[in-house]
Amino acid sequence: MQRLIVLVLLVLMSTLEPKAQGTRARIDVSKLGPEVGERVPDFELVDQTGTKRTLQSIMGRRGAMLVFVRSADW
Repeated sequence: MQRLIVLVLLVLMSTLEPKAQGTRARIDVSKLGPEVGERVPDFELVDQTGTKRTLQSIMGRRGAMLVFVRSADW
């Protein structure tokens, strides 16, 4: 009987339309950071081993690719 009630509740919940969430402000992503292909200013940062890195130090013969990853685990 309990399984039947749970099953009925799950079916009912799956047929309901989700509530409309409040309107969110639109974000202009072009203002969040450099665009693809855009030159970035020189920088100096410390990597995970404590070594100072600059844009020039990571630049290869064909340039460099910077990948920015947003993480909630930091």
